[in-house]
Amino acid sequence: MSPIQIAIVGVGKIVRDQHLPALAKNADYRLIAAASRHGTVDGIENFKSIEAMLDAVPAIEAVSLCMPPQYRYEAARSALSARKHVFLEKPPGATLSEVADLEALAQEKGVSLFASWHSRYAPAVEAAKTFLASTAVDKVRIIWKEDVRHWHPNQEWIWAAGGLGVFDPGINALSIMTHILPRPVFITSATLEFPENRDAPIAAMIAFSDAQKLDVAAEFDWRQTGKQSWDIVASTGAGEMVLSEGGAKLAIDGKIVHEEPEQEYPMLYRRFAEIIKAGRSDVDLAPLRHVADAFMLGRRKFVEAFHD
Repeated sequence: MSPIQIAIVGVGKIVRDQHLPALAKNADYRLIAAASRHGTVDGIENFKSIEAMLDAVPAIEAVSLCMPPQYRYEAARSALSARKHVFLEKPPGATLSEVADLEALAQEKGVSLFASWHSRYAPAVEAAKTFLASTAVDKVRIIWKEDVRHWHPNQEWIWAAGGLGVFDPGINALSIMTHILPRPVFITSATLEFPENRDAPIAAMIAFSDAQKLDVAAEFDWRQTGKQSWDIVASTGAGEMVLSEGGAKLAIDGKIVHEEPEQEYPMLYRRFAEIIKAGRSDVDLAPLRHVADAFMLGRRKFVEAFHD
């Protein structure tokens, strides 16, 4: 089978750090074009808009959309309407309804839509899922704290309405949680801390439960200094499970049982190729649904103004 002719839209840090290296090493793809208001990719045709790119390069078969979520819907509709397969960076959209609309359009046009949750492909996530399925889970604690000044310097879109704020990293934890827990959970309470000068939260405390009263709590914070924390800790009948470093390491009662090099984006593009070849979509909205529920149910608490 000849390589999938793919294009990138939104050439920023995540594209240069993750998407381009993953595509370069995957024989299933040939990158032939890019569209971005500010960035370009060497060695291929570059355009200022997705519409101009689609008009000029009809050979494009798939498009990877990597712009902020507030601007992704129109670009995705343009690509799907042109019968191109679409890869959505996380989160897949600014709202649940717009992603549902895109999923319906993909089905109508006979193309694949992929909501890519990269943290689910962290090396130890599947091992954690297998472990939790094998025992009784008593309590789960999610600690996801990082320094926004380091990871998102001067990126105003994340603080705007629809940019998700601390849920931009926090949704990675939710994508893992919804994948590894044996049963679905729902939010019972939440407190969202908003800087006085921002439209998106800088921290969140969330409690979850399920039909069997499982105790799950998550703490997200963007003000962390020093060591960054991306951990999920579960008390179980078979010992304490710690999934650390964003899903890279798994320990049971303090003993490392799974650790491998990170391959999240290469695995995402493998999955995208699989669903294209199979003629189907992969759109799981559970992580984004939890974010929406947190905004719906959460108590808003204002804190001091934040400045980069």
